[in-house]
Amino acid sequence: MTRRRTGLLVAAGVAVAALAVGSDAAAGGPVVGHLMTGSTPHATAAAHRTSDARTGAHDAANAPTGRRTGHGDAATTGSHAGGTSRGRHAESATEPAAVGVAEAGSQDSVTRHVDYSGSPTTRFSYPGAAYVKVHFARLLVRPGDWVTVSDESGKQSYTYRGDPRLLKLPKDSPSTVSGADGFWAMSITGDTAVVTLHKTLPGPGLGKFGVDVDRVAHGFTASQRADREHKQRLAEGGRRPESVCGSDDAQDAVCYKTSHPVEYQHSLPVARLLINGTTLCTAWRVTADDRMLTNHHCIGDQADASNTEVWFNYQCSSCGGSEIAPVTKVPADKLLRTDETLDYTLFSVSDFASIKHFGYLGLDIRKPKAGEQVYIPQHPEGDPTKLAIASDGENGATCRIDEATIDGYASNSDTGYRCDTAPGASGSPVIARSTNRVIALHHLGGCPNSGVRIDLIYPQIKSLL
Repeated sequence: MTRRRTGLLVAAGVAVAALAVGSDAAAGGPVVGHLMTGSTPHATAAAHRTSDARTGAHDAANAPTGRRTGHGDAATTGSHAGGTSRGRHAESATEPAAVGVAEAGSQDSVTRHVDYSGSPTTRFSYPGAAYVKVHFARLLVRPGDWVTVSDESGKQSYTYRGDPRLLKLPKDSPSTVSGADGFWAMSITGDTAVVTLHKTLPGPGLGKFGVDVDRVAHGFTASQRADREHKQRLAEGGRRPESVCGSDDAQDAVCYKTSHPVEYQHSLPVARLLINGTTLCTAWRVTADDRMLTNHHCIGDQADASNTEVWFNYQCSSCGGSEIAPVTKVPADKLLRTDETLDYTLFSVSDFASIKHFGYLGLDIRKPKAGEQVYIPQHPEGDPTKLAIASDGENGATCRIDEATIDGYASNSDTGYRCDTAPGASGSPVIARSTNRVIALHHLGGCPNSGVRIDLIYPQIKSLL
């Protein structure tokens, strides 16, 4: 093994390996195929944990409230919801990649009022930003009036007639929340968000009516990202991030639309996560129902889920182009189950009907095989969907499993490969080319990079699928 993850190993890893004994087999099929399982029951032996680790899988009612140091492919991040730090440190040759989710942007405190006596519009512009997300401390309008958050063209627009924490109105747009201090409108893709108060009748309202914006989250510009990456490389002695094994061979998913149509189709159920307005991960639909998987270090509790946007179809319109295809955004809804050691979170989304047509990925519930080919659809650095299919780490060949089992946060819990990933790819599906089904949940860098084996995760979530 070229890279031992000794820092966070769980004692008595034999018990974890026992989870894979007699695993159900999943047949291959298209992206919208059915999950097919055999009749052999899974072993349910519980793995021992270190003294300070949480044990087993957690239902939403028992979801962990604390957050550990993050893991997986990601950059160092700032503060998280509730002021909890998601600070990361660099990968080393002997420990897991302790880096977590990718930082997408920053939050600014602002004081903006829109009321009935002044201008009905206020703009938030951050030239070059990838997105803008507005937080309302107060939104109280007269009956029949409404507020929109839109881009300057009006093509993207979200409507709110009240505070959704107090009253959810059927025609209002979705939103996300963080604590009890207001709510976030859904983000606007681009560098400008326009907040407008629409009045059905002329004249002023009472003094209690109006809109207050107290925070704005916005994405980094290309130059800010480049500067951050440069500083990170200097801090690492000029080395490339270890999660890119050699040159970065991942390409825009649309580049493979004609040459690899099956792999491209299997990128469509993969979504970008915008968590708490400033951090990024990847997630994907699993089975035909309203179920999605990502890493525990991305969404660790219900508070994270309540303030997460899930972006489908966030991909380039053309190979190597800068224009983005129309994006469908929905909020995450319920955290259904999460586990720190196997680093997964199963969750649902709001407005499932709007994303159902993107399809889902089936599961390949078996132990990976050394040498078998795999590919990874992902959102590295929060970029539009990319596919890691080729790898110069494999002498120009396609990505493949280098080590069938490798240590993750438990002994032999992961499978290792040299497919290129990057910050933000945490939570991506590792798909076996032989079945076009998910064989692992990507979460660690280090060359070999690694994902948690699906045959270990499945026994903990199968009752919820």
